[in-house]
Amino acid sequence: MKATVDSTELHRPDKVNINPCLVRVEGLKKHFPVGGGIFRRARSHIYAVDGVNFEIEKGESLGLVGESGCGKTTTGKLLARLHDPTEGHIFVNDTELGEVDLAELAGRQLKTFRRRVQMIFQDPYESLNPRRTIFDTVVEPLAVQGIGDLKEREERVMELLNLVGLTPADTFMFRFPHELSGGQRQRVAIARALIINPAFIVADEPTSMLDVSIRIGVMQLMQELADRFDVSYLYITHDLAVARYMCQDIAVMYLGKMVEMTETEELLSHPLHPYTQALISAVPIPDPRLEREIIEIKGGIAQPIDPPARCRFYDRCPLADAYCYDHDHPSLEDKGGGHFVACYKV
Repeated sequence: MKATVDSTELHRPDKVNINPCLVRVEGLKKHFPVGGGIFRRARSHIYAVDGVNFEIEKGESLGLVGESGCGKTTTGKLLARLHDPTEGHIFVNDTELGEVDLAELAGRQLKTFRRRVQMIFQDPYESLNPRRTIFDTVVEPLAVQGIGDLKEREERVMELLNLVGLTPADTFMFRFPHELSGGQRQRVAIARALIINPAFIVADEPTSMLDVSIRIGVMQLMQELADRFDVSYLYITHDLAVARYMCQDIAVMYLGKMVEMTETEELLSHPLHPYTQALISAVPIPDPRLEREIIEIKGGIAQPIDPPARCRFYDRCPLADAYCYDHDHPSLEDKGGGHFVACYKV
């Protein structure tokens, strides 16, 4: 994971880059028009993602955290090309095609490249077609990509179902989603994402809708499969404990902007941005003898429709002053040791 002020200079000088860069995002934006119509051009836009820069190295995972509406899921869908970006670049380093800008791919090239990037959705009850069997669901990526014959596909599906813990596989292959529990459905979704050996997976809060008792099992499974298949994750979550368990690095988003990004333990131990400090202070502590300072922030989250150029956190920030008001949103800057923060007052 890396970030910088300038999207053309994504380097961390004090860290030796052992693993090659798998995903590099530069100036990524997604603006949704609002208030328009068939014969009327939209005059306003929702700035869901607005100028995001980061890197994910091969074999590592980045946790993307923040409150609802901050742009986490939209960022994930952009990386999976379920949304087309308004501006920016998404470079993915593929072993067959080299470094390709995913934002510019179309047609056959995009179809071919989908073998390398997959997505696991949040809701296992909505992400599976209720009219299709588990076999039909998991085998579909192989059929779309034209990989193998029917026998080879069936063997591959059975192998993946066994790997994700749906054993014996032949008792699950021809069931329908309504016959499975939420945890079993999410395991099917994981198998579907891995069936074509992707290098990168966007995981959009894959355990948030599961019972607490089975979340840890699914998280352990995802880690084991990441090691087995050499897969990297963009792990989207609102739960800092989950991000700590799953990811080597964490990035914090607020209203379409990344406000802090560094290694997981560094961020949780020494948060620098006022918003990150407030997030961590809101996490409950199970030991009643311990006390944590509560960071108070003002008001509620603002609307992302045509936001002013100044810092997105200005209206709620306890440190904000006239300088913050008069200047554009700060860029991510390295405050030392690869700890990137977007704040004039840190």
